[in-house]
Amino acid sequence: MSTTASTSGQVLEFELGDETYCVSIDYVTEIVDIGDLTKVPNSPAHVEGVMDLRGRTTSIINPKVVFNIADDGAEQRIIVYDPEIVEDQGAAGWLVDEVDQVVQIDEADVDTSPAKDDDAIHGVVKRGDGDFVIWVDPKSVHGTS
Repeated sequence: MSTTASTSGQVLEFELGDETYCVSIDYVTEIVDIGDLTKVPNSPAHVEGVMDLRGRTTSIINPKVVFNIADDGAEQRIIVYDPEIVEDQGAAGWLVDEVDQVVQIDEADVDTSPAKDDDAIHGVVKRGDGDFVIWVDPKSVHGTS
């Protein structure tokens, strides 16, 4: 028996390897193409580097490392998050393979994550075509990074 996560709203769907993930659109400020990244010595493995986005130094995170996704696909886009979600860590963006679409999520289509101890997974969204989308919480990811 699955319980439903108490949430609904618009989400941004994106690809990491062979899977589709999503985040609440409320966290997203923009989507940009990958530019020049500057590597930061001794940074954690999930930090790809930093880049200048509109005069702000933005940390670029690889969520494939965070979520332990074994895939060598070419990351093509960066989802830039509202600096408020990363609090004292500054602006951040995620490298993703592709950004798909913004969709409206109905609360009835969201199940709790089977990974109950993982706060980064907000829930699992059932699509009409039988596929699933993993709803991740960037605030939890950045809070524990």
